[in-house]
Amino acid sequence: MARLGPASRWVETHDVLFVTLDTLRYDVAAALHAAGRTPNLSRHLPPDGWEKRHTPGSFTYAAHAAFFAGFLPTPARPGRHPRPFAVRFPGSETTTTDTLVFDAPDIVTGFRGRGHHAICVGGVGFFNKQSPLGTVFPNLFDESHWSPELGVTDARSTEHQVNLALDRIAAVPTPRRVFLFLNVSAIHQPNRLYLSGAEEDSLDTHAAALEYADGHLGRLFDGLRRRGAWAVIVCSDHGTAYGDDGYTGHRLAHPVVWEVPYTEFILEGTR
Repeated sequence: MARLGPASRWVETHDVLFVTLDTLRYDVAAALHAAGRTPNLSRHLPPDGWEKRHTPGSFTYAAHAAFFAGFLPTPARPGRHPRPFAVRFPGSETTTTDTLVFDAPDIVTGFRGRGHHAICVGGVGFFNKQSPLGTVFPNLFDESHWSPELGVTDARSTEHQVNLALDRIAAVPTPRRVFLFLNVSAIHQPNRLYLSGAEEDSLDTHAAALEYADGHLGRLFDGLRRRGAWAVIVCSDHGTAYGDDGYTGHRLAHPVVWEVPYTEFILEGTR
């Protein structure tokens, strides 16, 4: 599976897809990959599966604020890890000659400045535009979308999100490049919706939600390929605890929250 390589090599020739699988734990993602339960995501993973990384934030707002500032999850191994793209600021130690540096306050504005039409398909509450806080991230984009059908309480949320994303992409003339951001909400609580008979959220319902989302992400990848080639980043923003060492939820400092799955790849077009 081809990694993205320096962003300067593909920013002018590829559309960009950035998917956050909200609240997905690394251990659950790795286990489902090993068991063959996420065939659509697994098809685009390297032979050793998901890369383990450390998130820059322990809950959705903090993590996405860092992502949009150019700080993606950091490889979970010692060292100084160069970033594929960044926004310019003095003293950065993780930008190199291969880093695409935007003279912008965030990467969304940066991609827009390079000619990409930026689309946000929201999911969890920080993208719902129902409060001033819920408009901060959506307002970065040329267009942003949220409705209850895309949110955490709808058992068909990923299906609706993918349908909407494909419709909006089809409306953008092909000479124009696209930056598409999708925040998958299904894995976030309440994920007991995805396991028949479950009365509360658990690792099993968390896994079932990922398995559900995987089915529709396959449709997304297939639909995008018909437009052309895409540079793709898929990761979690943070994990969550289900009683691990007595902890429940996230916005806390436990390894199951800080360790997240990450992958990047080129999605070849069929045109």
